[in-house]
Amino acid sequence: MQRHATAGGPTVGDIVDIPRVGWETAVLLLSSYTCMLSFAASNARNLLWTQILLLLTGLLGLVFVLLELQEFIDLASRGITPQRSAMLTSFFGLVGLHGVHVTAGGLWLATMMAQIQVKGFRPEINHRLICFNLFWHALDIVWIGIFTIVYLMGAVA
Repeated sequence: MQRHATAGGPTVGDIVDIPRVGWETAVLLLSSYTCMLSFAASNARNLLWTQILLLLTGLLGLVFVLLELQEFIDLASRGITPQRSAMLTSFFGLVGLHGVHVTAGGLWLATMMAQIQVKGFRPEINHRLICFNLFWHALDIVWIGIFTIVYLMGAVA
């Protein structure tokens, strides 16, 4: 664990903004809900609602990434960067890598929306949509771990 490897710099408790991260978490969890609803709409073969709900999922994912980016920019503007300590390197690496995966998921989601629009609800498209849903929900599970272990536990330690 790198929690105490601060090299005299700020600790996680010093950099954590729980309300902001709470909003990030709420947005990502809501995106998981809209993702699940999109899958239900696809099972009902409702193209319009599938696309609307996938679009909402993507927009919520984008909001999450932008909030995370805003957090990183705010930290960097205060001189809190990955180079400052091992703890900050770990923090930026872990949280940033999750953001990269959400961004990649957003690109995958856009691809899925295009495939559904052009090819409809073919079995192979439905299979890909199942895979996307599992990926998106796994992102939420990972984020809950990060939120709990890094942010909440780090803020009180």
